[in-house]
Amino acid sequence: MVITNTIKSNYNQVGFTLIELIMVIVILGILSAVALPKFADFSSDAETSSIEGARGAVKSSSAIAHAQYLADGGSPASVVLEDITVVMVGGYPSANAAVVNICDAAGLDSADYTCTTASGDGTANSPRVMSIVLNGKTCGFTYTEPDFDGDPAAPAISALSGC
Repeated sequence: MVITNTIKSNYNQVGFTLIELIMVIVILGILSAVALPKFADFSSDAETSSIEGARGAVKSSSAIAHAQYLADGGSPASVVLEDITVVMVGGYPSANAAVVNICDAAGLDSADYTCTTASGDGTANSPRVMSIVLNGKTCGFTYTEPDFDGDPAAPAISALSGC
């Protein structure tokens, strides 16, 4: 008769070993180091998107105000858009910061955007140029009213700059 001596283990693993926990922590650290830079700079993307939205609102408002100008006979000094009387120059909203202008027509809130007349005096060959920027930032664009020389043309809306 052969007697075999077997040792039976009564050890049952219940949790993770220290090595396994350390490896998980190291892997998570590497993943976060790689992924974090891709998601950390959302603020500049949001600012750019905000000013792009404002630029689109200015384009749309300019076209809507011009359509109302034409519907009113093509000669009024101002048009009414949603209870806002917008001063018109050459058939399009004014870029004069002293009156109800394109920023008002576009619904740009002064808490978010700064609209200032940057240049021009509104006379022939000197159209007003309005600078529209995010408050506290340099990201913005310009709106140039039509040159009021008897031949109205569409206003010029620049590309974004400073973003």
